Amino acid sequence: MPIRCEIVSQDRIVYQGDVDIVVLPGSAGQMGILPNHSPLLTTLQYGVITIRIGKHEEIFAVAGGIAEVQPDQVTVLADSAENVGEIDLQRAEAARQRAEEALKEGVGMDQDKYLAIQAALRRSNLRLDVARRYRQSRQLRNN
Repeated sequence: MPIRCEIVSQDRIVYQGDVDIVVLPGSAGQMGILPNHSPLLTTLQYGVITIRIGKHEEIFAVAGGIAEVQPDQVTVLADSAENVGEIDLQRAEAARQRAEEALKEGVGMDQDKYLAIQAALRRSNLRLDVARRYRQSRQLRNN
């Protein structure tokens, strides 16, 4: 019996479907959610959401948010979420470089702008790290 999984970012539905397990980066650490899990609500850390359907696995980079777990459904409301296969490495690298430059030039910057740039840097580093690890592990499995 599968569990329904929906991953929603601020601008789109990133994933929806029936899965066997959802692994989330919860505030207290990694948590595996199987069908008939006890209800819970958790905040999400920057990290990776993994879903498995049989032997197929999909990976998503997630930058914070919340997850609601019900016995038959997991709903993720992410601040930012992206399927790792859709990450454009060049674009993520350019975003990282822009954020690093903005921090270097940030003398006299107000706190809100500083925090926004820091968050952008964390997101781009997460996207780069997850995409590189995923692609490297996929290449190793295909060889």
